[in-house]
Amino acid sequence: MTSTAPPPIPRAAGSFPLIGHALKMRDNLGFIASLRETREPLIEIVLQPGTRTVVVQDPALIHQMLKALAPSLDKGRLYDKFSQLLGDSVVTAAGRPHVRKRRQLQPAFAHTEISRYVDTMRAEVTAAVAGWEPGQPLDVREAMVRLSLDMLAKTVFSGSLDEATFRRLRTDLSVLMNGVGTRIMLPDWVERLPLPFNRRFDQACDGVRATINTAVDELQTSGHDTGDMLSMLLRAKDEETGEPLTGDQICSEILTLAVAGTETTASVLSWTLYELARNPGIESRVLAELDEVLGERPVTLDDVARLPYLNRVITEALRLHHPGWLVTRRTITETRLGEWTLPAGTELAYCQQALHRDPELYPDPLTFDPDRWDGTAATPPPGAFLPFGEGKHKCMGDRLALTEMTTALATILRSVRLELAEGQVVRPVARLTVRPRNLRMTVRPRSRTEQRSTVA
Repeated sequence: MTSTAPPPIPRAAGSFPLIGHALKMRDNLGFIASLRETREPLIEIVLQPGTRTVVVQDPALIHQMLKALAPSLDKGRLYDKFSQLLGDSVVTAAGRPHVRKRRQLQPAFAHTEISRYVDTMRAEVTAAVAGWEPGQPLDVREAMVRLSLDMLAKTVFSGSLDEATFRRLRTDLSVLMNGVGTRIMLPDWVERLPLPFNRRFDQACDGVRATINTAVDELQTSGHDTGDMLSMLLRAKDEETGEPLTGDQICSEILTLAVAGTETTASVLSWTLYELARNPGIESRVLAELDEVLGERPVTLDDVARLPYLNRVITEALRLHHPGWLVTRRTITETRLGEWTLPAGTELAYCQQALHRDPELYPDPLTFDPDRWDGTAATPPPGAFLPFGEGKHKCMGDRLALTEMTTALATILRSVRLELAEGQVVRPVARLTVRPRNLRMTVRPRSRTEQRSTVA
């Protein structure tokens, strides 16, 4: 009995000699989304000359890739570039080094530690909102980036930096966040050109590393535990050697956490505030829940699990506006994926943004509907909903991110109302993450009387 060979993996239309799909990638989100219209489980694109990238579109194959095949896959080009730019970290590592790094860092994301961070997060949100001018337009994404950076920096360095150093660190991190997404998509040789963009990026990277190294040296010299994440990283040990993390290793972990973590959190917060402004009925239900659960008191970590509707709002934002638009892997050896056998060195990719908007997986996919997560609708199949990835490389900071977002939204929404202009529609743009383009909203104070009348 002979087995039937699988169909060949088709190449996406629009490829040209030498440049591949470079012209198509000028509208990267539209191009990647259009691939799903082919209904092909696997489809090939060319992003770099001579490099084959297979986009995995079938949820079952994505699930297989991220779970069963994870030990036989490297992280791929996206993470190679991350490592070149920011250093080796738990996000970029694969195989045994990834497992070892993950175990080293896991205590920093434990429930007890996150509980200690909430007061710091809430204080940063409160201070940020107090600086917004009532009646004035607010660049929401930039405000959320600043807020996310402040929450992260104060969580990592709460007792380790003076105010002037903290402000310098925040400025340098902002340059890195804006630059990484661009450099990841450019050929390696462009980074070596003496361009102002490259000089600013390199100077910011050197500045962040110098700041972190100084903080590490001072903490090690003093022997004082400041109770922040930096102190915990200094206590972490390599499970194989028993040695602590080096200064360079700590720098790389914090750099990657700062760039990857704050950019994604800022994007999701921005999109959530946008959708709440567009859907006043949903916003009213969030306010009613906050009023019932919190009353007059501030939000705490225990409240995260006691705000189911707000959690559904965040979940729906992670579906409709997922910040990830291209996640990569690479075969190390010849690998069987579904019916297909892929040679070693094949680049693989999947797109959460397109996956989460597939009408075959999510009815009326472009409608913001938190109630699709109330337990009455069918659960998406494995591999169809990946808010934080899946498998052994699933984001280890997922609980921290959800806590940040819940704390921020609960604090912002009870203090101010953000208004969109009449007929305003905001379009997505894909850089390091899928972020809103030109999201400007008007700040209105929200009195307790207004909140209660809205709730009623």
